[in-house]
Amino acid sequence: MLLRSIMILALIFLLSCEDEVLPKPKAQLRLEYPEAKVTTYEADTFQFQHSTLANVRRENASSYQLEYPMMKGTLFLNYKQVDNDLEVLLSDAQKFAYEHVVKADAIFEQPYINPDDRVYGMFYEVKGDAASQAQFYVTDSTRHFLTGSLYFYSKPNYDSIYPAAIYLQEDIRQLMESLQWKE
Repeated sequence: MLLRSIMILALIFLLSCEDEVLPKPKAQLRLEYPEAKVTTYEADTFQFQHSTLANVRRENASSYQLEYPMMKGTLFLNYKQVDNDLEVLLSDAQKFAYEHVVKADAIFEQPYINPDDRVYGMFYEVKGDAASQAQFYVTDSTRHFLTGSLYFYSKPNYDSIYPAAIYLQEDIRQLMESLQWKE
């Protein structure tokens, strides 16, 4: 009986000896995309540069899509002519960007001003599990107004789409900085 008790205690002692469980450190998904090469897209009323990873699709005279199949995302562009309604267009673009505030952790505004090419606008970087990770608008204040919204083909999970979102936000900035209006 004593021998049996000692063997049971020894067995419990041996089985209970495990390495200490340590939590894994936080990490980000490492996705590497090729270095961006740029090409120029010319529409009827404007032109801009974008990454060669994007396929441009024209929906109609005022709607375009830059599809990024490698990242499973699309940048939707909408063009409107300013017809004494600039305040309404600006208000709508700003409201649309802030519709994501419900799910967003933060929305950062970054103004853009290029007086040489008459391009003025705002870039909205959206942090968190919002449906869109970036929004922008640009205008010349008199005739042209262009908005853009970035969406991914997946449930919004900021940790998972973060690398692609950062990459595409840089492409959006490239688009804004290279945009030129046609007269």
